[in-house]
Amino acid sequence: MPSAPIPHNEAELLERAYNLAGLSLGDVAQKIGVKIPANLNKEKGWVGLLLEQALGASAGSRPEPDFPQLGIELKSLPINQFGKPLETTFVCVAPLTGLTGITWQTSHIKNKMARVLWVPVISERSIPIAQRIIGTPFIWSPSAEEEQLLAQDWQELTDMIVLGEVENIHGKHGQILQLRPKAANSKALTNAYNKHGQPFKTLPRGFYLKIGFTHGLIKKHLRIG
Repeated sequence: MPSAPIPHNEAELLERAYNLAGLSLGDVAQKIGVKIPANLNKEKGWVGLLLEQALGASAGSRPEPDFPQLGIELKSLPINQFGKPLETTFVCVAPLTGLTGITWQTSHIKNKMARVLWVPVISERSIPIAQRIIGTPFIWSPSAEEEQLLAQDWQELTDMIVLGEVENIHGKHGQILQLRPKAANSKALTNAYNKHGQPFKTLPRGFYLKIGFTHGLIKKHLRIG
């Protein structure tokens, strides 16, 4: 399955991404020899994996940015025809144990969010997967204000995990970041601790960016929506 070579620098990566703009997912899949799934229900990460191959990402499943040598994370962003994101954006798995001594500055999520290549894809359900169009990409790093909001949300959610409140975390927690279950099925359980410090099994959790935040990024960088 041919995939692009690792890009040497940010400019080369961005040029490749610009060259995908306007193409359909079917065009890209055919070009690199990837089979298009009938639906994305069981293959939610397929679009991201397709883009990773087309752009030369090398991190795979390792806990580092998709382009580790550039420090850049790749995020596909499903949007409607008006530029509004259709769902929250998964950032990374949230650790539920071993959090002693972890700070925002040393967190995996800060590393992931330091520099992001956003690739919007017009992905309304009425459009067949192969015909969904890749939009104009943009590179983003959080501003001081955005990073402060991310850090505050991360701290609030992490404090709740440490205090054994993971089961009580809901979508209303966090201004731009939320924590919610991230599992292929209900049998994929992981360890956590309750408020009495006792271990128990629960669904893995992931950090997600809320739609309002990513919609703001789209409007700011692409002047649409």
